[in-house]
Amino acid sequence: MAFSKHAHYRYNILDFCFRKLALSKEELKDHLNQKLEVAYDGEQIAMRQLDNDLKVFRQKEDGFNAPLPPNIRTYKYSDPNFSIAERPLLEYERYLVDAAIRLLQRFEEHPKYNSISQALVRLQLEEEDEKGLNKIMYLDHNEEYKGIKYLKPLADAIRKKQVLKVEYRGFNTDGSWFFEFHPYLLKQYNRRWFVFGLNATNNHTEWSIPLDEERLIDYEVIQDEVAYIESKTNWDNYFREIVGIRKEKRPKERVVLKFHSKTRMHHFTTKPFHPDADTFLDEDKQDQVYFECIPNHELVQQILSYGADVEVLEPESLRLSLKEHSEKMFKFYDE
Repeated sequence: MAFSKHAHYRYNILDFCFRKLALSKEELKDHLNQKLEVAYDGEQIAMRQLDNDLKVFRQKEDGFNAPLPPNIRTYKYSDPNFSIAERPLLEYERYLVDAAIRLLQRFEEHPKYNSISQALVRLQLEEEDEKGLNKIMYLDHNEEYKGIKYLKPLADAIRKKQVLKVEYRGFNTDGSWFFEFHPYLLKQYNRRWFVFGLNATNNHTEWSIPLDEERLIDYEVIQDEVAYIESKTNWDNYFREIVGIRKEKRPKERVVLKFHSKTRMHHFTTKPFHPDADTFLDEDKQDQVYFECIPNHELVQQILSYGADVEVLEPESLRLSLKEHSEKMFKFYDE
């Protein structure tokens, strides 16, 4: 298949149109050109290019084999669950990935590009696995996690400083509610993504929303109606004060953990769940670590993950909390 400028961008737009909209060919071309004009400084495509793109979508070999019936007036997938995101990369797209990997090899010693290189390598290996080649990497990701679809649109909303009207529903509530939201940043924790921002309806400057289909029902941009309010929070400091996501209204405390297993302590020191964790210099405290944070539910969960290999020495309130958890767990197995 011949390479085409910004083909990958057009394919993503068309995939969205075929899943969410039902447009005529002329409407598809107009929609594509509106997007291209913004993203590629006024560039446009002719109907001939759109016809070629439609062929790529329908082709079984060297195409997406998309469920787009022939001779239709409005273009929409006959299978609503289909998406080209679930299909293997085309030759053109594999070329782009390979070119990006070769480019990043120039900077492979620079930690700034580690995460990008890792993502590209993962993509390349997943493609090889789909071709039946030997699998050499197993990834720790949530196969059932559907909230990832919100990640790019919300990242775009943050970059463009767009105000959103969000429809949200809690796990233990029947109905949903709406609020005005000014998004500031995205954070991943425990294989789930969260967006932080200003909940202007409740006047909460550090509100978090899980990217979860069951809770984040829908949202729309209301930029023309409401001015975007910039964040005044130092988010680096914000996350250094907690473990995980939830920040409770209480002061920071010194947390001291004592490990009853040298191996488990080594696991902690090589991958601490708090960035400021440190060890004591005292000879009689070589099995202990400490850090300062605001105790929360995620901190308790992380400590519990070490089971009987760790003991909370400070603060007393956290020690009592772990004791209560241990006593409840003991009742489960005390038969």
